[in-house]
Amino acid sequence: MRHAETVTFGGGALDRAAEIRGDAQALSAPGEAVVLWRGKPLVAGEDARLVRLPMDHPMLDDAVRPPVLLGREDRLVWAADVSTWEPEEVDAAALGAFTDPTEQVHPACPEGRFAELRRIMTRLSPREAELAATARAIHGWHASHGFCARCGTASDVSQAGWQRSCAACGASHFPRTDPVVIMLITHGNRCLLGRSPGWPEGMYSCLAGFVEPGETIEAAVRREVYEEAGIRVGPVRYLASQPWPFPSSLMFGCHGEAISEEITLDPAEIEDALWLTREEVADATAGLRDDILPARKGAIAHFLLRNWLADRLD
Repeated sequence: MRHAETVTFGGGALDRAAEIRGDAQALSAPGEAVVLWRGKPLVAGEDARLVRLPMDHPMLDDAVRPPVLLGREDRLVWAADVSTWEPEEVDAAALGAFTDPTEQVHPACPEGRFAELRRIMTRLSPREAELAATARAIHGWHASHGFCARCGTASDVSQAGWQRSCAACGASHFPRTDPVVIMLITHGNRCLLGRSPGWPEGMYSCLAGFVEPGETIEAAVRREVYEEAGIRVGPVRYLASQPWPFPSSLMFGCHGEAISEEITLDPAEIEDALWLTREEVADATAGLRDDILPARKGAIAHFLLRNWLADRLD
């Protein structure tokens, strides 16, 4: 797909400088840090640009763990997590929701604010989106993988944040990425959309599911669509991918051609599914329907549907 890397979180072309992750001298070069608080990046301005702080900034005193090297621009770029900081007021119910409107201001950086990434992701440049997504994913992995999976001993951060090492048994552990297929299933002029419980009223999107061990991407597409909607799928082709750091997925966007039409829902998987014509999807995307909300902007489902409407899946 010629437009594949224009998907949100893609196309940033960051030099990840992997060759210096174990080089103490190279890692001592001048650098700056992007900062997260409970998964929210620190941004400033109406355009929500990422704030980059010097490595000796007082805010970094609240860092949970050593910073992680994200890559190299004109200087090294690191990611710091200051989730130990406690704001005066926190709406616990809003935290973690993609609609979270709350923003938090750290007293050491009053010009910045922590904002939910899913709410601001389409306002970031490709490079800043890649930095924010990488920072959220890697620090999310560290937060949930502090102990050795082999012996249970607390592990240590190594390789500039891209590895955890166990001093007790010598095991090395590496960041986790979960493969997920998300598929635009079509039958002639129609596409198959579904909704999960808990989504905003009327919101429909492409079907999706995790790839299982020993399974190809194509097989996962066919299995998930049949499990969720009872639709048989024939030819499947890969279109584009999107890192989705909520918390650690890599979305494989695919196009599948349905060879059956009758929907049989599995209520344990999804709440509803339906066939919509191009014209109906276009109206929903344009906000002309009250009963159907399109997939949210920034998600790969929206990207796939938009390109299908524009006949740009090649």
